[in-house]
Amino acid sequence: MKKRTLGRSGLDVSAIGFGCMGLDFGYATKVSKAEGVTLIRQAVERGVTLFDTAEVYGPFTNEEMVGEALRPVRDQVVIATKFGFAIDPETGKQTGMDSQPAHIREVADASLKRLGIDVIDLFYQHRVDPSVPIEDVAGAVKDLIAAGKVRHFGLSEPGAQTVRRAHAVQPVTALQNEYSLWTRGPETNGILEACEELGIGLVAYSPLGKGFLTGAMGKDTKLGEGDFRSMLPRFTPDAMEKNQALVDLLKRIANEKGATPAQVALAWLLSREPWIVPIPGTTKLHRLEENLATADLDLSVADLVEIERAAAEIQVEGERYPEQLMATVGR
Repeated sequence: MKKRTLGRSGLDVSAIGFGCMGLDFGYATKVSKAEGVTLIRQAVERGVTLFDTAEVYGPFTNEEMVGEALRPVRDQVVIATKFGFAIDPETGKQTGMDSQPAHIREVADASLKRLGIDVIDLFYQHRVDPSVPIEDVAGAVKDLIAAGKVRHFGLSEPGAQTVRRAHAVQPVTALQNEYSLWTRGPETNGILEACEELGIGLVAYSPLGKGFLTGAMGKDTKLGEGDFRSMLPRFTPDAMEKNQALVDLLKRIANEKGATPAQVALAWLLSREPWIVPIPGTTKLHRLEENLATADLDLSVADLVEIERAAAEIQVEGERYPEQLMATVGR
């Protein structure tokens, strides 16, 4: 597996990471803890070194699964988790945002315990909390780094100015933003520019459009109970039908390359910048292997020009989140 460095931080990770959320959270299909542990270890065996989780996934169960899977190979992997939500310990429900420094310290301790490790490699603020100055957040993580509980600081879905303010207090190693062929906000909202300028890596989540860009979904796809995509504007039957043009483009290039649409979507992302690392998730070993094979798929300049030209003519239908969730990104 090829390696990439997240910006100028010196944090080396596999060119393709593993987003662990979907193993037991967010989708109708969930795997057992034992199955999740097995798949994560199979990813390690195949060279994956970046694993992404969060306290809110489950909540809490995803971190426990990731910890159990990775403790035996702790020195070979980078474990990323996140803070920033208030979670009712009784019901497990999110009750809002909470990035108060005291809460960040509590979450770090609780995550370390669930993961069963001594230090969190990469600790992200999951969403920017408008009620807490980002300088206070960065300061709290800086203190955790000084205490040896955290190695690197990250932010998820921040605005570019917030990144600059945070970075001035504690250097930011990585931003985790949604980025894919159908979610290209980082190109125009200043995020890629800030990464380039400040030497920050970009960890691209949902690089396969939450499954849509694989070509395995369409207007007739029925989303199961508990699948969070059923509340996303882009996953209405009408939107999926209109967005099929993007999948058709990926299929066309994939056929020419002897690849799959998912591989072309990931290879496109890898071609954007050397410091971009996608973290696709899956519950199936054959999909994991398909994703990882992308690291060896080279798209030519002509391929990339063709993708850009064709994608520019496709109008993506539907926002990536409903209004109340869109309000939490880019702050």
